[in-house]
Amino acid sequence: MSQQFNASPVRLAALTLLSLMALPQLSHATNGYFSHGYGVKSQAAAGVGIALPQDGLTAATNPAGTAFTGNRLDVGVNLFNPSRGAEIKGNQAGLDGNYSGDGRDLFLIPEFGYTRQLNEQLSVGIAVFGNGGMNTTYDKSPFSAFGVQGKTVMNLEQLFISPSAAWKVTPDHVVGAALNIAHQRFSIRGIEPFQGASSSPNDVSNRGTDSSTNVGVRLGWIGQILPEWRLGATWSSKIDGKFDKYKGLFAEQGGFDIPANYGLGVAWQPSKAWTIGLDYQLIQLSDVKAVGNPVSKLTVEGNLLGSPDGGGFGWKDVTVYKLGVIHELNSAWTLRAGVSHATQPIPSSETFFNILAPGVVQNHLTAGFTWKADQHSEWSAHYSHGFSKTVNGHGSVPGSFGYGDANVHLKENIVGMAYGWKF
Repeated sequence: MSQQFNASPVRLAALTLLSLMALPQLSHATNGYFSHGYGVKSQAAAGVGIALPQDGLTAATNPAGTAFTGNRLDVGVNLFNPSRGAEIKGNQAGLDGNYSGDGRDLFLIPEFGYTRQLNEQLSVGIAVFGNGGMNTTYDKSPFSAFGVQGKTVMNLEQLFISPSAAWKVTPDHVVGAALNIAHQRFSIRGIEPFQGASSSPNDVSNRGTDSSTNVGVRLGWIGQILPEWRLGATWSSKIDGKFDKYKGLFAEQGGFDIPANYGLGVAWQPSKAWTIGLDYQLIQLSDVKAVGNPVSKLTVEGNLLGSPDGGGFGWKDVTVYKLGVIHELNSAWTLRAGVSHATQPIPSSETFFNILAPGVVQNHLTAGFTWKADQHSEWSAHYSHGFSKTVNGHGSVPGSFGYGDANVHLKENIVGMAYGWKF
């Protein structure tokens, strides 16, 4: 292969990476507030990928997969369409009503992956992707009865840049590591009523956009146990985060860490044309005080919003099960489908605060395909549907807000397309 052809993907990779870094990474809740998968091929198979690397985004799931994808460049984009909102009833302070959080309902989420095999043992890569996030835009504020004028808008965005390396320890076993360079952005307005429950009332709402950047690590292993069976494991560390402008909202004076998570995967190829993948993932949301502390913490003296052990969203850990099926129809077409199920992070007692972040979707159904245009180029697409889920509150509105219950709901649709270049 000519030197000129080899240089082309490198230049394109650099330009694409710079372009993606300049774009806002807009995403929304799927599994908790993590994406259900990374890379269009994986997303088409319900996010399966721990033991089943398919493209240059593999390091986002398991860095050991960098050794299995060869020399390739993948550039993709997802169009995200969530529908979220809340209902408050039985409230004595005038909050009752149905509230739509769909003031903004379309989000564009780009992604980029590049892998290269340096020699028989060592491969390297880089993945750029939206790890997760949350947005609610209430044109009619659920807190208008308490004097909020205009909209209530909350936006959380997480961009990951993950350089990776994978080492083939033996012909059948690969270990990998990736840096997770995480950039978070957060803003919220229209929640002034919560200032009375804060340790720093002036740092709760309407403070503009704040950002935080820090680094963690993801480790992984993939082993070919039998000719038709492959196993994988991965672990990602907690990543520190802090929003100083909102030190009166989040526990630990604005702390907002990205939780540790780990997973196990298996891939079975009963024939050349069929592959079945199964992943298990645990996202340790409860270890992040801003997310995991219940709102009932506010009733304990000294645990105001923003305090070292202040109240939060009350989320529990999320366990995710993913099943994906891949069928190579012929030399040009590959079909994918999958289903996933996640446990519910939001208890019924915590729904009031989670009007701002109704990450309640549990079940996804996905499908997609890859078309190989020639020996170097391919196009992939997917459609993912997050089924509508409502969590009904049970004594969830605190007495200071007039008692009653808040019911929160979310459903979502995602369409994605990616171009892959093998070289």
